[in-house]
Amino acid sequence: MALAWVCVGEARWLDETEARAWRGFLRMHQLLRAELEGELTRSCGLSLADYEVLVSLSEAEGRRLRMSALADRLQWSRSRLSHQLARMQERGLVCRQDCPTDARGAFALLTPGGLAAIEEAAPGHLAGVRRHLFDRLSPEQVVTLAEISEAVLGPARTRSVPAGAEGPS
Repeated sequence: MALAWVCVGEARWLDETEARAWRGFLRMHQLLRAELEGELTRSCGLSLADYEVLVSLSEAEGRRLRMSALADRLQWSRSRLSHQLARMQERGLVCRQDCPTDARGAFALLTPGGLAAIEEAAPGHLAGVRRHLFDRLSPEQVVTLAEISEAVLGPARTRSVPAGAEGPS
C-alpha cells in the first residue's frame, strides 16, 4: 500500500540559500559530534552518549532521575537509554535504583565514579566546544545561533520533565 502523504502535491524544493543552510547545518552537526566524540573518547574513555547521561544526572536533584524522565530529557527511547545505562553500569558510572513508591519505576543514579568521570571530562569537553564552535563565531553569531535554536525547538518541540519526576528528595 502506497503512503498517500508522500505523493500529495508538489514537493516544495529548497531554494539555493535554504539548501546551503540545510546541508551546512547537517555537515556542521556531524563534524562537531565526531570531533567532540573523538576527543572525549581519547581523553577520558567516555562516549558523547555517556557524557550526556552524566551531565543530566549530575545536574539533577540528588544526582538521580526517574528512567522515564531521563529518557525524556535526552529525547531518547526507553530502550536506547536502558542499553546505554547497562553499559555505563558495568563501568561503575551509574547504578539503577528501584522506586520505593512505584514497583514499575526505577531511578538512574550517578555513582561517585560517574561524578569523578564527569568532573574530569567537563573541562576538556567544554574547551572542545569552544574551540570547534564558539571561538569560530562572533558574539553576534552566538546570539543568532541561540535564537535559531530556540525558534526551531520552541516549546511545542521540547519534551519537559514532569513535575516531581526526579522523585522524593
